[in-house]
Amino acid sequence: MAREDDFSASLILKRGGLTRVGLERIALLEAVAGLGSISAAAKHVGLSYKGAWDGIQALNNLFDAPLVSAAPGGRSGGTTEVTPRGQAVIRAFRAAEREVGAAFARLEADLSGDAEPLWSLGLRTSARNALRGVVTAIEGDGVTAVVTLALTDSLSLRASITQRSVDDLNLAPGRAAIALIKSSFVRIGADPLGGDGDNRLPGEIVDREAGDASAEVTIALSAGKSLTATLKPGDTAWGLAVGAKVQAHIAASDVILAVD
Repeated sequence: MAREDDFSASLILKRGGLTRVGLERIALLEAVAGLGSISAAAKHVGLSYKGAWDGIQALNNLFDAPLVSAAPGGRSGGTTEVTPRGQAVIRAFRAAEREVGAAFARLEADLSGDAEPLWSLGLRTSARNALRGVVTAIEGDGVTAVVTLALTDSLSLRASITQRSVDDLNLAPGRAAIALIKSSFVRIGADPLGGDGDNRLPGEIVDREAGDASAEVTIALSAGKSLTATLKPGDTAWGLAVGAKVQAHIAASDVILAVD
């Protein structure tokens, strides 16, 4: 039996320097591929339906093409399939996992007593939205800069950051990056919002989880991307239901960019 202090290797797929997906998400993908529904896959891997749905949306947002094609059907299920790209990711992960396991077995003795610095590498973020893209333009005055990130061929996002951040992150056209956006920074409505320089993204509400004091809304964008917004009872969008066509508004200054 393994002890709590035993070392183990945990594989995370990366591409272009950006963290992609670990074992838990691969297990979810495999369950969806084998069972054909989100609800069945959720039960199989020990997740709630909401947790599985969120995991699928996160995967589709972090890759340049959707890994899962899903039509939400609530907790009773929906039409779901893993795309050819998703199948390729599963195969690549399992092949790499075998190689990593063999290599880690050889390194275990050398790591003993020196693993503390490695623990911080498993970085996670509290930002609800993480969207992968490629930098297409940078405009600035030497102090601040507006970075345009192409999420898909038809969908882009603008981030207002300092020129120092541009330099520190080594941002340039063609560089891959991830946009991090807190759900509370996403405002939604049935009409366009915001002024010049703001991000206004059209979409459709595909999921809504409401409590007494707040609601979490998932907005499907184009090409399998999505956004999550947090609403309060006083917000104008509070009464919008699943199926509503909306516009998501995000201030450029509320977008954080990250690279590896």
